[in-house]
Amino acid sequence: MSGAKSRRPARVNLGDAILSPGSVMPSRDALPPLSCLRTFEAAARHCNFTQAGVELSLTQSAVSRQVKRLEADLGRPLFERSIEGLRLTPAGEQYYRVVRRALRDISDESARLRRHGNDLQLTLASSPTIASIWLARHLPDFQCAHPDIEIRILTVEDPYRLDLAEFDLGLYYYVADEVDPPGMLAEPVFQEEDVIAVCSPAYLERQGEVRDAADLLAHHTLLVVEDHFHDWLTWEAWYRALGLAWQSPTHRLRANSYQLLMHATLAGQGVTLGWARLLADDIEQGSLVQVLPYRLPSRGKLSLFSPRHRHLTPAMRAFRAWLLIRQGE
Repeated sequence: MSGAKSRRPARVNLGDAILSPGSVMPSRDALPPLSCLRTFEAAARHCNFTQAGVELSLTQSAVSRQVKRLEADLGRPLFERSIEGLRLTPAGEQYYRVVRRALRDISDESARLRRHGNDLQLTLASSPTIASIWLARHLPDFQCAHPDIEIRILTVEDPYRLDLAEFDLGLYYYVADEVDPPGMLAEPVFQEEDVIAVCSPAYLERQGEVRDAADLLAHHTLLVVEDHFHDWLTWEAWYRALGLAWQSPTHRLRANSYQLLMHATLAGQGVTLGWARLLADDIEQGSLVQVLPYRLPSRGKLSLFSPRHRHLTPAMRAFRAWLLIRQGE
């Protein structure tokens, strides 16, 4: 009846957001939940809910629900949905620019406060393999040149799991346009890189020399990494790309950690594929030897990851300059 008060509070349906009896309608001046804004920013950047979910460790349906919740709160659609995919609406484009800038500013200020205002602190993120085999050996040179900079190393195997607020710069092997690091720029440290087969001298003393590629498959132990992020570094792909005859190896040792395989290689347990530039120190010192003469140009290169849109601190600028100039020589 017009003008009459209902005895039962109404349920208001706003897309997926349902205000039940007793719920309080948010103020028009209230900010949307931060989780919804972060999800929207990732979804808008990728124009894909699934890719946004991978970045944020959410399911595709969870991303969709959070976007719908935000659209309901704003009272207008942010995406156009069609069989061709997602596209931002004009309102979504404008909102994305505002949200991206706001989240960047919050991230920058949070990182600054975590450093307690000390621009000479530097957190480097890296995979355990790169950190232990390469970075730890070269950092003393940087520290001698910059004794006032305090270094912290954060090891994370998969760059997709990096929290952009927890580190300054990263070092990872990167395949351009295939394993894009979310929210980061990638600059190659090594302009050229080859994948080679290596083992320790102790392994050859115990098992005998590797006569050729066929002998390696028939009579030696191949160390195999089972890791989705390193799927592009496989024995079969290496053999086939070099035009070598491939068959399943007689002996294999598998692990889901490339760092573990490298330790196994150094301990004399088998032959593995590795990056020639990354392992150059071990090869020069004689702790590893190249067992076959073949070298395959690597699809991935050791790269420096820098968070997009973040202002570089003096420590970040110093490390970037030292790394890219020194290693490019």
